[in-house]
Amino acid sequence: MPIDRIQRFFNGALGEPSIVVIKDNNALVIHALDEAAERLGLYIGQPLANARAMCPDLKVFDADVVADAKTLSDIADWCDRFTPLVALDPPHGLFLDISGCAHLFGGEAALLQTLVRALARQGFAIGAAIASTSVCARTLTRQATGSIVADGGEAAAIDRFPVSALGADETITTGLRRAGLKTIGEVASRNPSEITARFGARFSTLLAHALGQGDAPISPRKPLPDYIVEKRFAEPIATDTMIAMTLSRLAETLIASMEKQGKGARRLEAAFFRTDGVVRAIMVETGRPVTRSVVIDRLFRERLDALADPLDPGFGFDMVRLSASRTEIMVQEQRDLDAHVHDNDELAALIDRIAARIGGKRVVVHLPQDTHIPEHAVLAAPAQHHLAAAMQAEWPVRAESEPPLRPLRLFDKPEPVTVPFATVPDGPPHQFTWRRAKHAVVRVEGPERIAMEWWRQDGKQLTRDYFRIEDAEGLRFWIFRDGLYEGEVFDGDGKPAPPHWYVHGLFA
Repeated sequence: MPIDRIQRFFNGALGEPSIVVIKDNNALVIHALDEAAERLGLYIGQPLANARAMCPDLKVFDADVVADAKTLSDIADWCDRFTPLVALDPPHGLFLDISGCAHLFGGEAALLQTLVRALARQGFAIGAAIASTSVCARTLTRQATGSIVADGGEAAAIDRFPVSALGADETITTGLRRAGLKTIGEVASRNPSEITARFGARFSTLLAHALGQGDAPISPRKPLPDYIVEKRFAEPIATDTMIAMTLSRLAETLIASMEKQGKGARRLEAAFFRTDGVVRAIMVETGRPVTRSVVIDRLFRERLDALADPLDPGFGFDMVRLSASRTEIMVQEQRDLDAHVHDNDELAALIDRIAARIGGKRVVVHLPQDTHIPEHAVLAAPAQHHLAAAMQAEWPVRAESEPPLRPLRLFDKPEPVTVPFATVPDGPPHQFTWRRAKHAVVRVEGPERIAMEWWRQDGKQLTRDYFRIEDAEGLRFWIFRDGLYEGEVFDGDGKPAPPHWYVHGLFA
């Protein structure tokens, strides 16, 4: 695949023999090579110096493992059109669980042929096989690409293959050859206990899976959505009108499927499969379960209009999929006589639309927390998921005709101030300097002592004395002394040191 990726980058064959090298044990060795280099006798793992001696005109490229992984991930996204259960088989393989999907493409043979031809048109050399176990399918891919093995025929299908086709460690493969076991059939003919005692339980399990005796489940890249609907096109679509119409029809089908089970969608994803293999996906979330297709249309319209990178159809989309990855059971509510229910619905719909345009993490509500620490007393949470909790939250009630105890504006991080002198041990400052400006203190309220949560902070946080201060110009500050005099702040020699002062907020 590294060679195919580079050839795609240069829009075609490279002409001369080409290899990709990677550093291994402080030496450059061949990591991948094309057919022309292979015909010259070069092989993977060969030192670059030896390869250059055999072919001076060799084209050499550095390996890019990150780009290779990205390419494999893109191919896996494209393979979602065949089945939602796609797993990575590093470094250059994929597993597709096509159980119950093959008939949609005309059978297993037709599906295999369609997949191989499509990826070959995109510039990739493909080896593929179908078997009842993932290990057997991978072994067939390495030795007999295009094979389709029926259930129960795994052992006979791979019997003649060399033991290296299993993909075990090189030390195990070498040990098997030295023991005279050169093919998988010869290894399978021996007693399993002998193989386990000599080469370990992991290799025995690998061999059993290759022979069709059980199988380890694959780990799909993405969780299986609760509901999926899709539309395939004989002729690709590229206009915004057709895309919107397709999404609208898919939304109606999706809603109808969920309605039968009394569910609504909380997270929706639309995937657009381009003819050149590129897949674009956009996602929207809702605060309440959605049960109307018009709401889905509006949310996706907002999301598409707000995309920084527009949805480029290229040569067109040949498939559009709409899936609900998160659903909830609908709870019936009395909606005719309760005006608050309608108000809540309108607010939730507004939040969903704003979140679809600017992102759900940017629309927040504030929830009170059970703590005296000022910066932790309020939690900013996504409004879509915590709207009900925010509406039921109870905040401290301000006493009438009394000034506020907390500032209107609280800084994310307290800003240091310079205090030349203050009344000790727990008095306020007489003046301070903040942001290069001096402020003379004329009125003071406090102190309000707040001890840190020692059971969470491991004693690293100091006790704070907060003061509400007004300067000569009428500006009001919320400042605190971080630490107690001669009790919590010490210098490098262990002697008491003056604590630091900070401004934490501003009153209106």
